[in-house]
Amino acid sequence: MKHRVIISSSNVSFDIEPSQTILEASLLAGINIPFGCRNGSCGSCKGKIISGQVFCDEYQQSAMTDDEKSNGYTLCCQSYVSSNVELDIKLNKFDNNLPEPKITPVRVESLVKLNHDVMRMTLKLPGSNSLEFLAGQYLEFIMNDGSRRAYSIASPPHEDLLELHLRLIDGGKFTHFVFQEMQEKSIHRIEVPIGQFFLRESKKPIIFIAGGTGFAPIKSVIEDMFHSGNKRTIYLYQGVRSGKDLYMDKLCLEWREAFEQFNYIPVFSEPNKKDNIEIRTGLVHEAVLNDFESFENFQVYSCGPPILIESAYSSLLEKGLSEDDFFADAFTFAPQKNDHYYSIIF
Repeated sequence: MKHRVIISSSNVSFDIEPSQTILEASLLAGINIPFGCRNGSCGSCKGKIISGQVFCDEYQQSAMTDDEKSNGYTLCCQSYVSSNVELDIKLNKFDNNLPEPKITPVRVESLVKLNHDVMRMTLKLPGSNSLEFLAGQYLEFIMNDGSRRAYSIASPPHEDLLELHLRLIDGGKFTHFVFQEMQEKSIHRIEVPIGQFFLRESKKPIIFIAGGTGFAPIKSVIEDMFHSGNKRTIYLYQGVRSGKDLYMDKLCLEWREAFEQFNYIPVFSEPNKKDNIEIRTGLVHEAVLNDFESFENFQVYSCGPPILIESAYSSLLEKGLSEDDFFADAFTFAPQKNDHYYSIIF
């Protein structure tokens, strides 16, 4: 028996089957509920139940607290309904014409370590298959048991190979496999493209805030901008603990030399004695805050750990940034299931 879900804040509604999650039904209906991990890890699809009966399946505690659940919140990617439901959640504002995800085999073309714990992987689609995606989106590896591992695409859409940046995670089965066992020329299945993180049209200058391998989707977006001739001013703040954690720094320096519009500011939170004394130190989002009096006329794209995203979001809004001009890609690690990289859109 079908039911109806009403999004109270946007005056839209859609049908839902008992076997569908709220997120699945919304996407089929072309309703842009924000999402990222699709498995209850990130919290980006969290909304408040105004009325109706909703069952929320398993999820990570970091995605929704017990207090939030008791106050009527649920995660749309894990929620099933048994009645008509009214839900309060802020929808994303963009066209529905995103590329359709598809499942395809890929071949591992290369595996190259970029530093002590980051691997650059390139993937090739079979034969003449072409792939349409938006710079900033991600893909998911499909394991034999049906589980998935999600990583942002670091290459721009005009390149033939898909590039990924994978950080070795303690206890991460898939990343351990990549670093220790995966072979070049091996075949895997992926679903691609997925996600709602991509460049929005505007004439405003852009501030990119990257934490660790949060640089990957930002690299895709920046290279796509250069390729398309987009002349918007770019500020890239790249935050890592110390010099040993920084990767592709040479590429960013080359961008700075080649493109007048591009500004590059690496920031070390825990520098060691061997690091360049001229490098900015401290938390990367605080470096951004210190460099501008107001963010009223900027767009900000932030990628990295959830604590970085949350800190940047709240502090930038306090200094004039519109919430409609903040876009984020956050990653976390789910130790009992998989290591995830996923999008959060505020």
